[in-house]
Amino acid sequence: MRKALFKATPIYSLVFLRIAMGLLGGGDILGNGIYYHWYKGEMSDFTFRYYGFEWVHPLPEPFLSIFYIVGFLLGLAVALGWRFRITAPLFALAFSYLFLLEKAHYLNHAYLFVWLSWLLALTPAWREFSLDVRREPSEWSPVAPAWSVYIFPLLMGLVYFWGGIAKINYDWLIEAMPLHMWLQRRADMPVLGALWAEKTTAYVMAWGGMLLDLSAGFLLLHKRLRWLALGLLLLFHATNHLIFNIGIFPYLSMVLTSLFFAPDWPKKVVEWLAQKSWASRSISGQLQSWIRGWKSRVASAHAEARPQRFWQREARYTRPLMLALVALIAFHCYLPLRHWAFDSDVNWSEEGHRYSWRMMLRSKQGGGNYLLVDRATGAEEIVLPYEHLNPKQYRKMVTHPDMILQYAHHLRDTRAAAGQDVAVYGRFRVRLNGRSRQDFIDETVDLTKVEWQWLGRKDWVLREGE
Repeated sequence: MRKALFKATPIYSLVFLRIAMGLLGGGDILGNGIYYHWYKGEMSDFTFRYYGFEWVHPLPEPFLSIFYIVGFLLGLAVALGWRFRITAPLFALAFSYLFLLEKAHYLNHAYLFVWLSWLLALTPAWREFSLDVRREPSEWSPVAPAWSVYIFPLLMGLVYFWGGIAKINYDWLIEAMPLHMWLQRRADMPVLGALWAEKTTAYVMAWGGMLLDLSAGFLLLHKRLRWLALGLLLLFHATNHLIFNIGIFPYLSMVLTSLFFAPDWPKKVVEWLAQKSWASRSISGQLQSWIRGWKSRVASAHAEARPQRFWQREARYTRPLMLALVALIAFHCYLPLRHWAFDSDVNWSEEGHRYSWRMMLRSKQGGGNYLLVDRATGAEEIVLPYEHLNPKQYRKMVTHPDMILQYAHHLRDTRAAAGQDVAVYGRFRVRLNGRSRQDFIDETVDLTKVEWQWLGRKDWVLREGE
């Protein structure tokens, strides 16, 4: 096991991942800045924060604007392999900060990217085709430890598998919900609109998506069947991109899926393009010239100087790295199963939903308000949260108990700062997957007295049907 994990493995797919993640992540940071900060004007008022990370706040201007620009530049630096050992951890930190800024913006692929960026920073992904190697060719290496190459497709395999497991539920398979509702909204799409309107299409996509997710990782491990899996996954992600607005996830998924192929495939693709007669002479000649020049430069410098060792393969780190990898895999197997520890339907209560690859499985809409009661005078006041939150925050809050509780505490604290002691009662109704609206929060519970608990039944959250 140890020998296999630390075996010298071609580094080229890791280099491809470095370039793709730098471009995708840097673009995502800048895109969030352009849309949410500069265009929408958000991040300047109340934000929902993750429990345990309440200390993460938006930076004051102009520092928040500078952050988006610097985060984009860090992504470019990672892609180019410039000062990678410094810029890669900073890039991971920047993306983590972006992720933690607003819980209402939670996306599974953003959470996945946080893990990927920190793992990438621990790899020797800069030792080939990078500005660092151009500056110090003696640090070039065409190989990397096997664990640093294969940990990324392993994570993607877990995402596919647990995503498939999550789809094994009554609404998804028997009712084709909420997929049928979402497809109907695309019925006016040219050419494909009539197809999306048919419920048969929803059933085919629901069952096909479940089966593909469950089998994708295993098919990709088979040398002959991986091409079939790649084609199906390309169709799957292209369809998702066409129908849903899910950001960089389809591109990130295909990048990670490509890592199931032989780790030297990017090198072979470049060499193949350089030799093809149908390629334009200028492109082909440039590629061949670049390949010869690069090989000559790094080979001569590598021969003159003793290559530097890198810690990812040193014997003293093998045991800690093995333990860390086992812990990482166990952690990502526990999170998708933890919802069974709660006596509630995860799609309704949200207990155990985040970080579990439960992607596009439920449609929830809701609405409501808070009743504030002055403890001293008994005076009552109704607070309409949509008047104080942006539309996305409100849509997310009314269907997530932790966010309803967090905003109730915000109301309590702001009134306390003004010298008023109030009780706060939540009055919210929610519907799941097109069913009728039902009470979501126990209106008799004073939420100022409730503290968030990680495990155990939350009596103030009503079950569907109660």
